[in-house]
Amino acid sequence: MDHATANLPSRDFEVTSIFYAKLGFERDWRDDGWMILKRDSVILEFFPHPDLNPAESWFSCCLRLDDVAAFYSVCLDAGVPEQCWGHPRAQPPQQEDGGLLIGALIDPDGTLIRLIQN
Repeated sequence: MDHATANLPSRDFEVTSIFYAKLGFERDWRDDGWMILKRDSVILEFFPHPDLNPAESWFSCCLRLDDVAAFYSVCLDAGVPEQCWGHPRAQPPQQEDGGLLIGALIDPDGTLIRLIQN
């Protein structure tokens, strides 16, 4: 099966790994220059970016999920604060004008993870 994976920055692989583990991701691969985390069929790949300023990050990706509300609950249960500022944070799913249900997760490195209902 053909597929694509997001390539995202990490200032510290250990911090990133711990954050995403709380969301149900498991480490699939890690060396000094690359890390792959998986949660069911969702795969996120990370490259080192130690000088990244989270407040200036423009990195993002979309997670297309069968149950956005359930994943959003996982984020909140993991202690990700629901707020409009800071890193990390979560913003609740809302119905967009185009009909999509979309929420957001901002990870500790300032990466925007859009949570989109399939």
